[in-house]
Amino acid sequence: MAVVAGQEGAFEAGVAKAASLFLRAKGCHGVSLHRVVETPNIYRLLVKWETVENHMIDFRNSADFREWRRLVGSYFDGSPTVTHSSPVAVF
Repeated sequence: MAVVAGQEGAFEAGVAKAASLFLRAKGCHGVSLHRVVETPNIYRLLVKWETVENHMIDFRNSADFREWRRLVGSYFDGSPTVTHSSPVAVF
């Protein structure tokens, strides 16, 4: 997700405040924030969901999702792209 240049610190603080919202969500097994080294206002938020439905239905329809967006939404530079993946190999 792209963050407005100059707002990276505030965004990171907002994500830190919001971490508990994810961690208490149904089906969430962990969350981590990664910053792209080559483009420092680009981040990857990796959330380990048990199912896609836990994310797209349970969390996205919750008050905690609305609070997440309240905490960090003003720092987004455009709409975040959301994708879901599953591991194919772990080394």
